[in-house]
Amino acid sequence: MSVRVAVQLGDFDIAAELARLEALGGGGVASFTGIVRGGDGEHGTLAALHLEAYPGMAQRALDDVAAQAQARWPLLGLTLIHRHGTLRAGARIVLVATAARHRGAALAACGFLIDWAKTRAPFWKQERFADGTSRWIEPTAADVASAAVWDASAEHGRP
Repeated sequence: MSVRVAVQLGDFDIAAELARLEALGGGGVASFTGIVRGGDGEHGTLAALHLEAYPGMAQRALDDVAAQAQARWPLLGLTLIHRHGTLRAGARIVLVATAARHRGAALAACGFLIDWAKTRAPFWKQERFADGTSRWIEPTAADVASAAVWDASAEHGRP
């Protein structure tokens, strides 16, 4: 099993990360890349997203959820990288990628990992707008509902 989990300030190389997983010889690699939204939103023009974290605590939490994914699906490998710090619009925030012999496991594990990262990873997010204002954000109700599906499936003995 090839596992890479990182909490970092710097950017990541998506092509290199996917190539590492493709080289494992499975039949499917699934991935999700989260990017700081740009443009005008309901609160104004978003200039940056500031993500606060205690790197050691965040690393332990991401390691734990990676282990959960490994226990639930027959994966060949996974990558879970989450950045922190101040990221400008268009910057990459998170990469989740999974490799498995079959697409179903790769897709399901990828969905589980990003839903978990979006709702439960110990990062505090502050949107910073072009006019100088800012606001702290929480997971949306839709994000929480998506993550709850994984909890329910585990309670019923399904991956």
